[in-house]
Amino acid sequence: MTSRDLQGYPATRGRIREQLAVVILTYNEELNLPACLESLEGLDCDLVVVDSASTDRTVAIARQHGARVLSHPFESHAKQWHWALQNLPTVPPWLLGLDADQRLTPELQEELVHVFGDCNDPLRGIDGLYIKRRQLFRGRWIRHGGYYPKYLLKLFRSDAVYLDDKDLMDHHFYIKGRAAKLRGDLVEANLKEDEISFWVEKHNRYAVLHAREELIKRTADGPRPIQPALLGDPDQRTLFLKLLWYRLPLYLRPFLYFVYRYFFRLGFLDGKQGLIFHVLQGFWYRLLVDINIDQVRAANSDGAATARKPIA
Repeated sequence: MTSRDLQGYPATRGRIREQLAVVILTYNEELNLPACLESLEGLDCDLVVVDSASTDRTVAIARQHGARVLSHPFESHAKQWHWALQNLPTVPPWLLGLDADQRLTPELQEELVHVFGDCNDPLRGIDGLYIKRRQLFRGRWIRHGGYYPKYLLKLFRSDAVYLDDKDLMDHHFYIKGRAAKLRGDLVEANLKEDEISFWVEKHNRYAVLHAREELIKRTADGPRPIQPALLGDPDQRTLFLKLLWYRLPLYLRPFLYFVYRYFFRLGFLDGKQGLIFHVLQGFWYRLLVDINIDQVRAANSDGAATARKPIA
């Protein structure tokens, strides 16, 4: 089923609440959360915020917008989502999983109203829906460098979704059934990252987790959450390319990726803020991950050598 198949259905707004709930993870998101919640007002469905002990006005803002607030200590994004999906007050057939810095465009909201308000059930036989992410960095839409369109599985049947606990740095929703694509965009704009020191500190932490995750997944036994496929769905293609990335030499691959992204995929057309983003996210961050991988390998090698050293 394509996105065209999901258009033009008569909407019944009262049915949306029976079919859909929105779940949002938060931690100190008073800058981002208002725009996220305001973009959901036209859906008329249950809102659930899962908070990780925020110390700002996040919880108050969520309650002002009518959201139910659950609290749970944060370990990783995947584990937090796993807990959230198992502890919802009510579980409708469909869930929309959002981060606090994401918001629906009016076009996407209208599309969801039609899809979930239709009594003819246009989603019969579909377990998930991909949405195009529109990434904003310091107010600039990053349209090039292979960054748009980026399809994310954000809508899924509550009884069909699963996650991979080996995801340490981020999270991915997976389904075993069929998926379709929606036309509308999901805007991602973290206002806290307008302060570049916040972005750098955040990605410094992420690089450590990313390095650990890559080393775990390189050597992990057992089946993968999905099968990699260059011509498969967006997640299968991403996994296929990630496995190729693992085979490239450390320290060389960040240079190759930046050249590909900035020049061959026209990242230079994103202007000054695009230059900052592609250099930091496409090169500096990838280099930092490689340095952390190298450090872990060296530490493991030194530890193994010490263990083999005979006692005098």
